[in-house]
Amino acid sequence: MKAQRGVVLIVSLVFLVLLTLLATSSMQNATLQEKVAGSLKLRNASFQIAEAVLRAGEAKVLTPGFSLPQCPSPASCLPPPDAKTLSGAAGAGASGMTWEASDGGFYAIQYLGQTDDPAGLPEKGDQEHRLYRVTAIAVQGTLRTVLESIHTQERRIMWRQRL
Repeated sequence: MKAQRGVVLIVSLVFLVLLTLLATSSMQNATLQEKVAGSLKLRNASFQIAEAVLRAGEAKVLTPGFSLPQCPSPASCLPPPDAKTLSGAAGAGASGMTWEASDGGFYAIQYLGQTDDPAGLPEKGDQEHRLYRVTAIAVQGTLRTVLESIHTQERRIMWRQRL
């Protein structure tokens, strides 16, 4: 009988160790899932804010009488490099563009020039269309979302998310 009591103790300790390992693994899995969910929440919030800021910039382009001077050189018409670093108050950025704060983010507008045949618009004779690039930035926690659209004085003709 005494030998059997010792075996029961050892078997119960082995089961206790196995249950402890199972519980530890479950806790690690739950913690990982919580981190992933938090990251997805921040990414979605950042994207939604950037989309709202982009819409605010596009609304400004659609304002009657809106105009900007054309980019002075092809290099200055490139997407603004400070979109990857800007995080503070709006104003003149390193690229020389003016960033405006809106809805928790920033946007800047560039006048790229004119075309008589923009993509996605039906032809209307010889009408010239002014092309604007609207760049919007939203920062949530450590995540940054940068969206761009090419817009005419009528509507958006292209959209993309920059990485």
